[in-house]
Amino acid sequence: MFVQCVAPILTNTTTTTTCMILKTSPRIISRPFLHSILSCSSSSLNVVERNYLSADTSLYGTQNPSIQTPFNGFKKVARRVYDSSWPNFENKSNGVERATRSRIGRGLDLGLDRKGRLKRYSAMLRDCVVNWGLNEGKAIHGDIVRSGVEPDSHLWVSLINFYAKCRCLEFAHKVFDEMPERDVVSCTALIAGYVGDGRGMEGVYLLCEMQRDGIRPNEFTLATVLKACSMQLDKEFGKQIHAEVVKIGVFEDLYVGSALVDLYAKCGEMEYADKVFFFMPEQNTVSWNGLLNGYAEVGDGAELLRLFCRMKETEMKFNKFTLSIVLKGCANSGDLGAGLLVHSVAIKIGCEDDDFVNCSLVDMYSKCGIAYDALKVFSRIKNPDIVTWSAIICCLDQQGRAQEAIELFSKMKHKGLNPNHFTLASLINAATDLGDPNYSKSIHACVYKYGFELETLVNNSLITMYMKNGFIEDGYRVFHSMCHWDVVSWNTLLSGFQDNETCDQGPRFFNSMLGAGFKPNIYTFITILRSCSSLSNPWFGRQVHTHVVKNGLKSDGYVGTALIDMYAKCRCLEDVEVIFNRMNEKDIFTWTVMIAGFAQTDQGEKAVNYFNHMRKNGVNPNEFTLASCLRGCSGIASFENGRQLHSLAIKTGHFRDIFVAGAIVDMYGKCGSIDDAEIIFRGVGTHDTILWNTIICNYALHGFGEKALQAFEDMLDEGTLPDGITFLGVLSACSHMGLIDEGRKHFESMSEVHKITPSIKHYACMVDILGRAGKFNEVESFVENMQSTPNALIWETILGACKVYGNAKLGERAAEKLFEIEPEIDSNYILLSNIFAGKGRWGDVSKIRALMTNQGIKKEPGCSWVEVDSQIHTFLAQDSSHPKIRDIHQKLEELGDKLTKSGYIPKTDYVLQNVTEKEKRENLSHHSERLALGFSMINSIPNKTIRIFKNLRICGDCHEYMKLVSDITEREIVVRDIHRFHHFQTGRCSCKDYW
Repeated sequence: MFVQCVAPILTNTTTTTTCMILKTSPRIISRPFLHSILSCSSSSLNVVERNYLSADTSLYGTQNPSIQTPFNGFKKVARRVYDSSWPNFENKSNGVERATRSRIGRGLDLGLDRKGRLKRYSAMLRDCVVNWGLNEGKAIHGDIVRSGVEPDSHLWVSLINFYAKCRCLEFAHKVFDEMPERDVVSCTALIAGYVGDGRGMEGVYLLCEMQRDGIRPNEFTLATVLKACSMQLDKEFGKQIHAEVVKIGVFEDLYVGSALVDLYAKCGEMEYADKVFFFMPEQNTVSWNGLLNGYAEVGDGAELLRLFCRMKETEMKFNKFTLSIVLKGCANSGDLGAGLLVHSVAIKIGCEDDDFVNCSLVDMYSKCGIAYDALKVFSRIKNPDIVTWSAIICCLDQQGRAQEAIELFSKMKHKGLNPNHFTLASLINAATDLGDPNYSKSIHACVYKYGFELETLVNNSLITMYMKNGFIEDGYRVFHSMCHWDVVSWNTLLSGFQDNETCDQGPRFFNSMLGAGFKPNIYTFITILRSCSSLSNPWFGRQVHTHVVKNGLKSDGYVGTALIDMYAKCRCLEDVEVIFNRMNEKDIFTWTVMIAGFAQTDQGEKAVNYFNHMRKNGVNPNEFTLASCLRGCSGIASFENGRQLHSLAIKTGHFRDIFVAGAIVDMYGKCGSIDDAEIIFRGVGTHDTILWNTIICNYALHGFGEKALQAFEDMLDEGTLPDGITFLGVLSACSHMGLIDEGRKHFESMSEVHKITPSIKHYACMVDILGRAGKFNEVESFVENMQSTPNALIWETILGACKVYGNAKLGERAAEKLFEIEPEIDSNYILLSNIFAGKGRWGDVSKIRALMTNQGIKKEPGCSWVEVDSQIHTFLAQDSSHPKIRDIHQKLEELGDKLTKSGYIPKTDYVLQNVTEKEKRENLSHHSERLALGFSMINSIPNKTIRIFKNLRICGDCHEYMKLVSDITEREIVVRDIHRFHHFQTGRCSCKDYW
């Protein structure tokens, strides 16, 4: 006999009685009333007081006013011959009642003795149960009362059973109260009635009262109460019943054993369920199904399939319910292979056309994501129920086939079936993917039509639909109208506050959620951290991080990835590395966020290092990882690393991905190889707006304005819609080419033709177009008539143009504005100082430099860098720290001699310092870009293009110097300064000296 799993809870017993008690710790008791538990006789442990069911009873000192009991215990009352509360007992009967009574009279042989009449009454009540004849049964009961016949115990039980199975439990209980002597059969019948009606708690109450009255339960009573425990998922009380089963010796009963298996399985206690099952003397299909169902519910597909195979080996005859349970387990575990196997078994035993099995097959294929097979099976079902319709609609929705899901819903309505809340939730998800606001509103109307406006699941789906489609106010209205919120409700609400326009509301609602007493989960933290990322609010992000730690989620990979993303976008990169290094498991998404964070914060070198570290750890990049790392290479102009990533993209098959292709085009463009960028662009089959923007902006950056404008025309001819970034590239191209009228035409077409509102950057481009051409009167007029208030970008652009043309008056005005807006930016002081120096106003130059000193502002030194053999070499002006500085100077002297012979004369006017001419020439010869050029000459392969990158604007003398060097060395030299690329070749520059 199986006793291992209940031995800890068995209690001491006497030789004549048995009893069982519950532990008094409230942490293991499912409901307070279960502290009062079974007692087999009044002489045994008296744990149940006679009035324990009153609403103000205090159990172990704890008040429980919320417990509303359905009845006040068993009452000893005098048996009544007639009671007006019984229906149909009055003499004033209608025709239907008289006809019923006539049939009763015909059914009773008046010659029967008392015993025969009682048997006949019992048989007639059984017929009423079978035929669901409630009114007829009531009439029979009335006839019994009027006849004055004394019911025996069998008839009393028949009456209780009749009312219980007809769902008239109030009358069943009244009959029970009328009984002069109650026995275990009558008690069991009433308990079964409550359990059959889904009222398991009342069934447990009755067992307690039955035990208190000294009525000992039998195997049928215990099996019924075990079913009640299963319904309530009350494992602890079920264990007490298990102990009673063992003590009274009914464990070997097949029905009791099956009920125990079902209890433990439904409570997820599969170890107990296994032990009970395999200690049973014999098993039947019911017990097998109970055990299989437990494994199906917990999603253990492997064990479920093993048990199913074992069941087949025992030659136990299984039924369609068994197959349905196994298919449910395959669905829950996502085990398509096992599902296919069970499908083949169903075909083999002839259940292929059984609707019940087919419904389970639809559910299995749906949850395994095989929409085609799910639809194929669904088409064979003659009369699919609402559960099956919901499953197939949900499957189509999850497979991204929203339109088909909607069409199937229309067919369902034509069949006359009303949706349930699961159907509507799936349909709302389909409407979300469809993105049609009119259809979304019509589905919302359906929710009201079918009466599910108070259903939390449906309302959560509605909030998601509105939030994802950008209707934030509508989503909030649904949330506000809900009578019950759960954590999912708050999460879906917070999901609407992640973009730049609404993200400021995220923290407010997160605080409201905490104030309402809800505990955030993983998805809550991921959502609110995204809001913090959009806000660039590290202060609130750190508070959320604190909640993450308090909730024990600091080790969760998804939350950790969200924290890394938040800190990276807030430029808190030290925090990023700390969190990353503390994470135990790092998946591809974590690595990608890390790499993207460094790439987006202009730390491309770290992005490349982490990418290499990721690959060493055996993690293969996806398309987003490659695109992010390529952006990092673009930022630091790492041409060799970019080429290696290009090769890796081809090798891994990600080259055709449009995001990767766009990143490769941008990398080659930003690294100075516009020809390679153009080749890659033309090799991509499909061009979206982002890809067009990339090539247009890079053409403009390299000074190929004609190509930029032609690409813009090709983009429009192809039918691709431009956006604001497109026009930044177009206007920049016009600026570099000096196309004033063309630029003005494109600027005006933004709002008039393409309905794009110009941003402050577009206004700055127009100021640059006019300023580069020296049209300062037009610049001032344009700025005065701007719809937006001029910001730092506008005044910086004006100041830069004034420096080129030496316009001190407007330059001073622009600088004064900039000193107010951004007093810490050094370049504003330097540009004004250079304007004064160009005019010989050395006193004003000294004032500006003194102002910088007083405010603690230091000039950023001129810096240039080149990449040789995948290594970056950096040079500062007048630098002497490089290991090969002597070789560099020697090479520059050789070049200087050749240039002097060809007629080169240094333009010392570009040295804005009050020093001698000799010192000016010496200063020019040691500019950072010339040092970088000399190093490239002695370390690179002959005839290979030299690419130099500079953090400031190239000076006029160095610009002339590069043109001459490209001619005498017959090498292409590409220099990228802070504004654009210059391609020097055969003594010419791509800018055509307009820069």
